[in-house]
Amino acid sequence: MKVADLNQMPKETFMEAVGWVVEHSPWVMERVYEKRPFHNVEQMHGALKQVIAALDEADKVKLLRSHPDLGSRLQMTDASVAEQSGAGLDRLSPAEYEQLVALNTRYTAAFGFPFILAVKGKTKADIIEAMIKRVENTRADELQTAINEIGKITGFRLADRVQDEV
Repeated sequence: MKVADLNQMPKETFMEAVGWVVEHSPWVMERVYEKRPFHNVEQMHGALKQVIAALDEADKVKLLRSHPDLGSRLQMTDASVAEQSGAGLDRLSPAEYEQLVALNTRYTAAFGFPFILAVKGKTKADIIEAMIKRVENTRADELQTAINEIGKITGFRLADRVQDEV
C-alpha cells in the first residue's frame, strides 16, 4: 500500500492496515493517525517515533510490556513470529531455550519490562550476546535502548508494508 492511500483512509481502515505495526499497542498508531498527512514512509515513521518519544515513562513501560519475551512460546503477532523465526528463535535447542528463558527472567526482574531487540538480520548468538550485555545497563539507559529498538522494529514493519509514491 502507498502512503497516499493511508493519508486518505478513515481511521478504522487506517488501523486495520497499520494498527499492528506497534506490538499489541494500537493506541500508538491511533496517535500517529492524527499526524497525517505524510509525504513518505520516512516521515510517517518519524511521526511514530515522535509519538513514542513524547510518552511519559509509565506509558513507555506500558508499551514495552506489550512486547513478548524473545523466544517465547506465548501468543505473538504474525509480525513477531516472522521476525523471531527469521532469527532462528523458533529453532532453539532445549539448552538455548533454557538460557533465553533465564536471561529474559533476569532482564525483566532488573528492568520491569521485557528485553526488546530488532531481531531482523540477527542470529540466535547475536541475540543472546546482546541480552547478556544489556542486562548490565542502568534502567534509564535500557529504557531508552528498548524504545530505540522499537523504533527499528516499527521501521522494518512499515518498510515491508508501505511504499512511497513512485
